[in-house]
Amino acid sequence: MPPLPLFLLQPVLKRIVTKIAADNPDMFDRLGHHRHAYFLVDPVDMPFMLYLRPDPEALDFKALNRRRVLPPHCARISGKFLDLLTLMDTEQDGDALFFSRDLIVTGDTEAVVCLRNALDDVEEPIAESVADMFGAPGRGALNMLRRAAENAQKRKGSHS
Repeated sequence: MPPLPLFLLQPVLKRIVTKIAADNPDMFDRLGHHRHAYFLVDPVDMPFMLYLRPDPEALDFKALNRRRVLPPHCARISGKFLDLLTLMDTEQDGDALFFSRDLIVTGDTEAVVCLRNALDDVEEPIAESVADMFGAPGRGALNMLRRAAENAQKRKGSHS
């Protein structure tokens, strides 16, 4: 099956980032001047990357073709999709993921720490907020992904 055309994802990503920003306007204070920066989020097991500018005055969140020339960015966060989801979904210690090398950060690590702190400040985990936007199917999909992430963590633990 061919990958989903990225132009179909763009309006969904725009809706997500707009809603999260509207529901959590204070999170931008934690970003400081990094709110104007671009971040590349690279789920290495997906056919695309995500490009984020967390600026409330000029929000930008879009999917990029993995084969294109990378646009300017201050930092890149790479890891398996389920690890990135876990980081966004739970109280999991992001440092543990970085030190275990499950996530790799290149570029401005201070900017990434500010982004992580801003995301930690939101009332409800981002993954839950996004799932709720899509009703019962979204919550069902999130539960399925949570189980997959939990199983992946168990497999990692048994191989350690």
